[in-house]
Order: sequence, then C-alpha cells, then structure tokens
Amino acid sequence: MKLLFDHIEQYYPLSPAAREALAENFEEQVLAKNKYLVTEGKVCKHLYFLQQGALRGYIHVDGKEITNWFGFEENFITSFYSFITQQPSVENIQLLEGSILWGITKEQLTRLFNTHHEIERLVRIIYEKYYIRLEERYVNAQLRTATERYAHLIREAPHILERVPLGQISSYLGISPETLSRIRSHFNNTSAAS
Repeated sequence: MKLLFDHIEQYYPLSPAAREALAENFEEQVLAKNKYLVTEGKVCKHLYFLQQGALRGYIHVDGKEITNWFGFEENFITSFYSFITQQPSVENIQLLEGSILWGITKEQLTRLFNTHHEIERLVRIIYEKYYIRLEERYVNAQLRTATERYAHLIREAPHILERVPLGQISSYLGISPETLSRIRSHFNNTSAAS
C-alpha cells in the first residue's frame, strides 16, 4: 500500500486522518492473467490502483475486439463512464499479466467524500488526469498518421512492445497487423542504420 500512497502524494497531499480513512477502505486484490476487472454490460463498481501488472481496455465492434487503452503500474484504472454514472460498461478490462491492485468501491469513496473533502479533491484531480490522457489518445488517433502513432507509442511507452501482444498493439493503433509489421521493420532498419 506504500506505493499507492506515494503515488497519491504526487496528486495531492493528504492529512494523516484522510490517509488512514483511505487505507481502511482500499482492498488488495491479486488476480491472474486473463481475468477481467470489468465486462461490458456490467456496472463497474470499483476504482483500482494498479500496483503491479498490465491490462487493457477494449470494446467489441462488428465481432472484433478493438483495444482502446493499456494500463501499467502506478495508474488508476476503472471503466470511468460506468464507475461515475453507475451505468453498464461498454468496455471490458482484461489483465494481460498477473496483477496486484488496490480497489475501492464507489459507495466507499462517496462516504469518504462526505467526511474528508481533501479526498474528494484528490479524486477530482485523478479524473482530470484521466480526461487529459483520453483527449491525448483522441488527438493521437485522429490527427497522426499510423507511423506517427507508432513513434509516439514507443517514445511514451517503449515497454509496451515487450509486454503486450502485437495484435493488441495494432488494434490500439488502428492499423492492421501487417501495417504494424511494416512500420516496425522501417523503424528497426532506421535505428540500425543510425
């Protein structure tokens, strides 16, 4: 739990009382690879902090899985729309590796908001950071070429190539596996030449 609170301190400093209240409500979960945190059609009831592991968020479109995002260590994870609105999720969140997470329910958070206003502020900042990442993904998908999207991905998250299957990476980038293969080959040849 120390990693969770070290991470929280980067967002917003909490009083000892608020830290203790959060510590009493977060629950550790150790889950195996391929397990699901959320499945489409079900309401997402938890906000998670990913201490160790990797996961992806994806939706089904015309019988295909379209990967929308990846999550790695030291990130807050949830199906944000479903968690906030308590409506059924349209996405699935699947573990790509065995993972250690800390979870807190929407009800627990709401109770903490009423007694510790600094926790409400902390969660608002977490939501803002999520929105910024969402907008960055949208801009990346809409305004960059496939090659630029790949370059951005390996610049911002180079470890992704070692931890995520290439088919899911191509889905995330919005390109075919063949196009990803050509782009990777080009990048490998370019870096070998320099």
